[in-house]
Amino acid sequence: MLLQNFRPKSQLVTKTTAVTKPRYPVVDAHNHLGEPFGGGWDQKPLPELLDLLDEAGVVHYVDLDGGWGEEILQRHLDHFKARAPERFSVFGGVDWDRWPELGDDFPEYAARRLEVQKSWGAAGLKIWKGFGLQVRDHRGERVRVDDPRLDPIWQAAGELGLPVLIHVADPVAFFEPVDETNERWEELQENPDWVFTSPPFPPFLEIVGGLYNLVKRHPGTTFIGAHVGCYAENLAWVGRMLDDCPNYSVDIAARLGELGRQPYTARRFFLRYQDRILFGSDFGPDPEAYRIYYRFLETDDEYFNYSVGEIPQQGRWYIYGIFLPDEVLEKVYFRNAQRVLGLPDVHRSHLEPRGDG
Repeated sequence: MLLQNFRPKSQLVTKTTAVTKPRYPVVDAHNHLGEPFGGGWDQKPLPELLDLLDEAGVVHYVDLDGGWGEEILQRHLDHFKARAPERFSVFGGVDWDRWPELGDDFPEYAARRLEVQKSWGAAGLKIWKGFGLQVRDHRGERVRVDDPRLDPIWQAAGELGLPVLIHVADPVAFFEPVDETNERWEELQENPDWVFTSPPFPPFLEIVGGLYNLVKRHPGTTFIGAHVGCYAENLAWVGRMLDDCPNYSVDIAARLGELGRQPYTARRFFLRYQDRILFGSDFGPDPEAYRIYYRFLETDDEYFNYSVGEIPQQGRWYIYGIFLPDEVLEKVYFRNAQRVLGLPDVHRSHLEPRGDG
């Protein structure tokens, strides 16, 4: 039998808690609505999308796809934000492709574009993982995350009140040799373009170290570290950055596989940094996937799949719930996002927690 055909079925008998609705209303601070990640909802009827979000208990949805370009930003603002302003926020982005053309003038140009994007209705700035890995300047040199030439962009974001949701590195295994020791071997075999082995790419710790330097250097700008600060495998490292940078928060998007396999450490992390963690998912408006998140956060269930479907998507392991107390769930589900993103209060009818019955 080939290893790829191995599908072991656990004989462990454990409790299964069905969490169909979150205990509190949810602000999803990290998600998408277009292609390829969000399901192409910019081409579908809005009422159908709102029905899915209502089913999942999501009262506000942050669409990051405006970070792909200003044309997409405008289209998503028109399709989602203008038609249901209380339910959606849309983030803008930086057009790195203009740097070779504009040369030394690029940082000031990008800063001015943030002003324009905010005037259209953009609620924040999304920085994709190409920053630090693939973005190059007009000399063809790879740009470091903490490159001081880009300070005008981060300064402008702070002055405009635009939070910066930044993704600069993928899981650590993506930077390791793709051999028999790599815990994400199957995933990387299916997605070879996700391999960032050094060389030729910068080492993982150089990239996340640059993120630390960047956030520390701009205390007047609000930063949100995507995917548990891009280092969910090392919550102690993320915690030190949160300790050192009061302007920094993290979201939990697409990292249940990492958080749930270290339940004791993860629970302590959530309790200690309960005011700095935002709910995020990164899988589009999928009620079934949301329920796995709710089960992880709310229950003490053991050894369950963190993905929709039969096979875990990010590594051959299962996860454990961390049964957070109500006061922490309330903050993670919506209070922190309201504060960090400057959102209006959730409607009073949504404020009572879901009952246990």
